[in-house]
Parts: sequence; C-alpha cells; structure tokens
Amino acid sequence: MFDFDHGSVVAFAKSFGLFYLIALSVGVLIYAYWPSNKQRFEDAARNIIHDEDKPCR
Repeated sequence: MFDFDHGSVVAFAKSFGLFYLIALSVGVLIYAYWPSNKQRFEDAARNIIHDEDKPCR
C-alpha cells in the first residue's frame, strides 16, 4: 500500500518534531505572558522564600 523507506520516515519525523517544538514553545510563551496569569506568577515569585525564614525543626 504505502512504501516508506527509512529516509522519508526520518524526514517526516524531523519535520514533525520541529513544528511540534515550535508550537509548544509558542504555547508556553502565550501562557507565560497572558495578562490574567501575572498575579499568579508574582505570588509564586514572592512565596518561594516565604516559608524559609523560620529555623529548621
């Protein structure tokens, strides 16, 4: 039915992987710079050391 040789499968995998990673990167950037997420990220940046000002038990 379909005759796939090694070269065409490798080319397809490389192309698909490239477009997949580009789309994933764009999605992460959109999520990170979305205005409604600003407060969540600012809270996370402040709270990372919030619990560390106490002595260890």
